[in-house]
Amino acid sequence: MKILMGTKNPGKIEGAKQAFEKYFNDIEIEGISVSSDVGNQPVNEEILQGAKNRVKNLRKYAKENNIDADYYISSEAGITNLLGEWIDFNVAVIEDKEGFQSVGMSQGFQIPEKYIKDILETELGKVMDSIFKGNELSKGKGGISYLTHNEISRIDLTKDAFVMALISHINGELWK
Repeated sequence: MKILMGTKNPGKIEGAKQAFEKYFNDIEIEGISVSSDVGNQPVNEEILQGAKNRVKNLRKYAKENNIDADYYISSEAGITNLLGEWIDFNVAVIEDKEGFQSVGMSQGFQIPEKYIKDILETELGKVMDSIFKGNELSKGKGGISYLTHNEISRIDLTKDAFVMALISHINGELWK
């Protein structure tokens, strides 16, 4: 099964791979860097919009380069305060070759107010790198790995978001 993913981030690709391997055999995921057309730090509705934009831009790239795939997928992390607290979570979007699209989300974690200004001016990954003296933590286990004392990684968050997005694809007409 050929899957194109709108990123070259190895942590996101691994998370997607783990999710798809739960339900399908012979998975091949090719990461392609495409724009989200939202800011570096997506906030609120920009999170889902960024993920959908990546899929749209990925399909355009595939068409222009004569690449066929079974699925076009993306993952976008962002922060929201729509629940009254600042929460970070991931959104996954999956679109099959017929154009059917589904969405899933990961669990989220609260962000202390004292970091919000810096995050909004840069992005969560850069703030996490500063806090934990890391270098591009978002491309591997992520800052969440430090916060949970290695219990949950960015790969896990991405995998869970894709498992949720796969619900409509693995249950046929029952959940479409």
